[in-house]
Amino acid sequence: MPTTPKLIRGYEVVIGLENHVQLSTRSKIFSGSSTAFGAAPNTQASPVDLALPGTLPVLNRAAVERAIRFGLAVGAKVAPLSIFARKNYFYPDLPKGYQISQFEIPVVQGGAVEFFVGDVRHKVNLTRAHLEEDAGKSLHEDYHGQSGIDLNRAGTPLLEIVSEPDMRSGAEAAEYAKTLHALVMWLGICDGNMQEGSFRCDVNVSVRKPGEPFGTRREIKNLNSFRFLVDAVNYEVNWQIDEIEDGRKIQQATVLYNPDTGETRAMRSKEDSADYRYFPDPDLPPLVIGADWVERVKGEMPELPAVMATRFESADGLPAYDATMMTQSLPTARYYEAAKAAGAVPKLVANWVMGEISKRLNATGGEIDTAPVSPELLARLIARISDGTISNNAAKQVFEALWSGEASDVDAVIDAKGLKQVSDTGAIEAILDEVLAANQKSVDEYRAGKDKAFNALVGQAMKATKGKANPALVNELLKKKLG
Repeated sequence: MPTTPKLIRGYEVVIGLENHVQLSTRSKIFSGSSTAFGAAPNTQASPVDLALPGTLPVLNRAAVERAIRFGLAVGAKVAPLSIFARKNYFYPDLPKGYQISQFEIPVVQGGAVEFFVGDVRHKVNLTRAHLEEDAGKSLHEDYHGQSGIDLNRAGTPLLEIVSEPDMRSGAEAAEYAKTLHALVMWLGICDGNMQEGSFRCDVNVSVRKPGEPFGTRREIKNLNSFRFLVDAVNYEVNWQIDEIEDGRKIQQATVLYNPDTGETRAMRSKEDSADYRYFPDPDLPPLVIGADWVERVKGEMPELPAVMATRFESADGLPAYDATMMTQSLPTARYYEAAKAAGAVPKLVANWVMGEISKRLNATGGEIDTAPVSPELLARLIARISDGTISNNAAKQVFEALWSGEASDVDAVIDAKGLKQVSDTGAIEAILDEVLAANQKSVDEYRAGKDKAFNALVGQAMKATKGKANPALVNELLKKKLG
């Protein structure tokens, strides 16, 4: 777990996240309307969504099962009885004048999420996760100076996941959000599309001097990018410190982040729970979840990332960090296992996935399940490194040719580029004899105890073979010749 958090300008940063996860149901949480994205405005809003008189909500069982699945995945308590409440506020895109949510008794209680920042393991505790309906959407463009209301999203099922204020930097908050994002997609409860609003982040930020009580928090709303999350937190932290240092008090508020300016700005004063006048929804009975229902959902769940990472550690010998990186997403885990099944050494697969493959995917924004180099192709490349056919440096050249589409066969690239290593013992010994004869000074220095001289001799041997000699064989034969 992390050590003492790094201070920023003498202040400790305190961060908690609220993530709105759109559940992957075909219909809304309290009506049969479609949740499909991209329909024309107000074409997926039923009388229930429109709050027409006489309509009553009916809970979507599939939404509940997705909440149970999440609770089991994070080690939380799935409440045997939970209550739906009315969260009262007035806004044009909220037809009823209230949002159906959960307040006092949520469906998921507690739990934790673990992740790495760099090579340091972190743990963030969860307060709760509760079911609720989404509001509609206000449209401000192309309406000739007026605003429109689209109620297609009204009633879309959400699971709001609330963390404890356990994070101490923007980078830590982003890694937590990435891990949560990967987990809900792994479980199949959310498609994770941030641009379509399927996974949204609200970040509560405050600062304090070490040892002091929590400061007043400001909530940055609706961040839909992990990079924006880091940038928004960093700006907000420095803004709050500036305010405090100038003698002003932080006022609790909801703020928005503008990625064009890199600044946050206050949108409205922040409400407390009392301002919403929560009370149990009289149209919905308590949600009762029996033990048999929980057990059935548990039996249908995929192997969890943490369980799979432990298996990779014990069965494949991967370090804890590598195992966690191989289970960051289900496509990554499948890629790793496919390469391993094709005969590749597990640790070498992990190295390539975390190295060359990740570097290229990050540069292009691509996904590993559509990578130009398939796991089977990577396995053949690793086999040629393992059997001494090519060096690591040559392997990178082969990989580049495969990734760019220049070629689709490992051995063909090796032959075409002349990358095969020289592993003939007699040939290497002859070259070493010439190198030793031409570098007597380095020979004498090595025998006098200067280890750097050995590396110099290896370098000369590799130079003489234009980098094609098998380095391990060069080292082994050189040591024998030097006695």
